[in-house]
Amino acid sequence: MTDITAAEQPTADAVSRVQRRTLRIVMTGQVFGGAGLAAGATVGALIAKDLLGSEGLAGLPTALYTLGSALAAYLVGRASRRLGRRPALAGGFLLGGLGAAGVVLATATRDVPLFFISLFVYGAGTATNLQSRYAGTDLARPHERGHAASIALVATTVGAVAGPSLVDPLGVAAESCGLPRLSGMFALAAAAYTVAGLTFLVLMRPDPLLLSRQLPDEAPEPMAPGDPITGSGRHHVVLGATTMIVTQVAMVAVMTMTPVAMQSHGHGLGAAGAVIAAHIAAMYLPSPISGLLVDRWGRLPTAMSSVTVLLLAGLCAAVSSGGSMVLVTIALVLLGFGWNLGLIAGTALVVDGTTPDRRPQVQGSIDVLVGLAGAGAGAASGVVAAAFNYPTLTILCGLIGIAAVPVAVRLRLPQPSVPS
Repeated sequence: MTDITAAEQPTADAVSRVQRRTLRIVMTGQVFGGAGLAAGATVGALIAKDLLGSEGLAGLPTALYTLGSALAAYLVGRASRRLGRRPALAGGFLLGGLGAAGVVLATATRDVPLFFISLFVYGAGTATNLQSRYAGTDLARPHERGHAASIALVATTVGAVAGPSLVDPLGVAAESCGLPRLSGMFALAAAAYTVAGLTFLVLMRPDPLLLSRQLPDEAPEPMAPGDPITGSGRHHVVLGATTMIVTQVAMVAVMTMTPVAMQSHGHGLGAAGAVIAAHIAAMYLPSPISGLLVDRWGRLPTAMSSVTVLLLAGLCAAVSSGGSMVLVTIALVLLGFGWNLGLIAGTALVVDGTTPDRRPQVQGSIDVLVGLAGAGAGAASGVVAAAFNYPTLTILCGLIGIAAVPVAVRLRLPQPSVPS
């Protein structure tokens, strides 16, 4: 615990101590949060195909929990602004755990309405997992925001990779308890999200967002060399939001249909779990690299790099067609890394362009848009793959990232002077 009270003016050393403690708490919560979010990506589409009997509807789970994530992002953002990060993040994770438990029950009873409702509620955990990264940036100095966001995200790798890797033993454990094999991942998600919520509820004191409002206003620090974004905060927010939206659309659509495409080529559940584990590792594990690029190379160059990586991922996935384990793994790794670059660059841009008082609401609103875009991508992915094929879907998703380029060009302002 820290000795800062609400009535005191925090010193620089005290703020640094709280920031280090906050990052440790966020990392701990993200380990469990990562395990929770892996369930939907790994077996959500497969459960839907089993319950609904249609590959064209296999994208519905992703659409539903991503839609729930969008609503939860809005609520968590508003709750953070009014109450602080601690109760907002704790509540979001606990709600996600409740939804995951509902999916287990719905799968066991083959109750389709309950399955849909529970997936929607489960999305709260996904939203909260992403919102947690902002808690890591609340007290970070401007030139350290990319690093702070990356530290918050990289811890997710542990749980997110371990979860899909355990899909077979979790399935066996579920069957031994009289539950369907595919429900084992969601049982893990229910427990993991609950532990994540309790971690934030019990340990995150003082609240980093509330503390940041006690700090004196600082003059903006120079942007990273090579970063042409200057001027009003609105420009930062628009470009940050656009980057996160297009990367989310591309990532969700391809990730959703990859297990289905692999299954149609004869790959088993364990193979699909291994590919998704590699994908999720690539979504979070490179975060320190992305954070370094954002802080040293610049927000805009990093954002544009994400577009290039996503295009390569789409092309590679198209060539694999879901049949080649090597190529589909490479494609999903590139997909995750491109998403990571875009998320951290976009996060830093949004934090740069907002004040502590307005930041949670803006962040929540942007994550709503990201969630809605992902929901649409998840729903459309199954339809596109069924109407055309998996390679067509992946190529389209690779091209979607290019939508961020004209926005970046439109907002490109004179190059700032490099600080000495």
